[in-house]
Amino acid sequence: MPRRPSAEVNDEVLAAIDVGTNAVRLELAKVQADGSLETLHTERDPVRPGEGLFKTGLIRRDVADRLIATLRRYAALCKRYGARVRAVATSALREAKNRDDIVKRVKREAGLTLEVVSGREEARLICLGVLDGKPATQRSLCIDIGGGSTEVIFALGETPKTLVSIDVGAVRLTELFDVKGEVPGKQLKLLRNYARELMEEGISGRIPGAPKSALGSSGTIGAIVAFARSEGMGHATREQIARAVDELADMDSGRRRKRFDPRRADIVVAGAVILEAVLEHLKIDTITAVDRGLREGLLLDLVRRRKVDADDRSLADAAIAVGRRFAFSEAHGRQVASLALTLFDELATLHGLPASSRPLLEVGALLHDIGHAVNHQRHHKHSQYLIANSDIPGLTDRERAMVGAIARFHRRSKPEPSHEALQPFNGAEIRVIRKCAALLRIADSLDRSHHQPVNRLAVGARGRTVVLKVRSKESIDLELWDVAHEAELFREVFDRGLVVEKG
Repeated sequence: MPRRPSAEVNDEVLAAIDVGTNAVRLELAKVQADGSLETLHTERDPVRPGEGLFKTGLIRRDVADRLIATLRRYAALCKRYGARVRAVATSALREAKNRDDIVKRVKREAGLTLEVVSGREEARLICLGVLDGKPATQRSLCIDIGGGSTEVIFALGETPKTLVSIDVGAVRLTELFDVKGEVPGKQLKLLRNYARELMEEGISGRIPGAPKSALGSSGTIGAIVAFARSEGMGHATREQIARAVDELADMDSGRRRKRFDPRRADIVVAGAVILEAVLEHLKIDTITAVDRGLREGLLLDLVRRRKVDADDRSLADAAIAVGRRFAFSEAHGRQVASLALTLFDELATLHGLPASSRPLLEVGALLHDIGHAVNHQRHHKHSQYLIANSDIPGLTDRERAMVGAIARFHRRSKPEPSHEALQPFNGAEIRVIRKCAALLRIADSLDRSHHQPVNRLAVGARGRTVVLKVRSKESIDLELWDVAHEAELFREVFDRGLVVEKG
């Protein structure tokens, strides 16, 4: 393997680390000139992080030690390539009572930031990995059965329209019902009923517009489809999957281990029962296994974060969905976001922020007032908490924390580097937060009345002064007064004066 100096980070080499319930995986890839990815190295280790978890709620010390040792090795490989890394953990870490301790150990002993993603973010990444490049009008249904959860995604092109994560997976079901050996008919019936009930609870009826053929992205689904399908066929029917459940249940562990990898053999019956339940509940006729999923989605997400697509509305749509749950003023949020992005784009030379900061500002602007759902007087602080703890597919935990801080500073205290709310962040993150907060405060001031009076904003310069030329449909006296009040922070952050002119 080619070696690189340990301090050098090569933006063209990316690494995806997936800490699942059943195994831990690494994929290293190089970004080609056309944006495609060339795989450089892959690894899979059957660490089984979820072993015993679903009965005790804890990741045992010996399991954690195995996980840390594996991640140390992965970190060394990533460092050797100088790769930019995103490491995520799914269902097992999501539910472990000692998850915070494990995450801290990973940081301390392996030097990796391990992000525990929500079920919906996991589903979004799976969708991206499976459906990358699909025509915008193509309807697809994706199913992924992991060790602890099952994800179901309906998408148009590569854009998810429905993201569902259900707390049932092959390892979880195996441990709950202890079905590693031959499964008697009575126990199999219990498994089937349990899985069907969870599907009914997790997915309310058939997904509107979803096709009757599905794509299965996990190794568990790949093994089951290969076992169930007719010779020469690339897919399996719903009836074939149902028959496969019966056949697999009749086998003892020895026979199953002759057909499957030993680790897979232990959980394949539970996986097949879950797949049968999904297909039946959604009335899916056929399922085709694909060799793509979460890791590919992680890599593609890293590629896209290198260059933000301003036309991609998926993150804004996710933020608006959060805002609606808290009954936010959508018209005000959209107006402030539009004005903030105009300022960001027109002042790019002045602020010097990376393109990856733009969506953070947009989400912060959309959601800056959601704290009103808790309390009006301290709503900026409540907005920070709600954003940082909301499920916003498309943002990492760290990014949500930054967005929360941007929203927190849309009023009251200035985002001084010494402020206690900024202490969890490093210097580069604080610079992004301060500059985005300063832009947000101006955008918010331009809609102080919440009546959206400004219908056009142009940005110019006059010496060392930024000039905002606004066109309005009604009086903006309140807005002008508030912008003048916020101009002091703008000068502190950008070393420029600020004036507003009607145009």
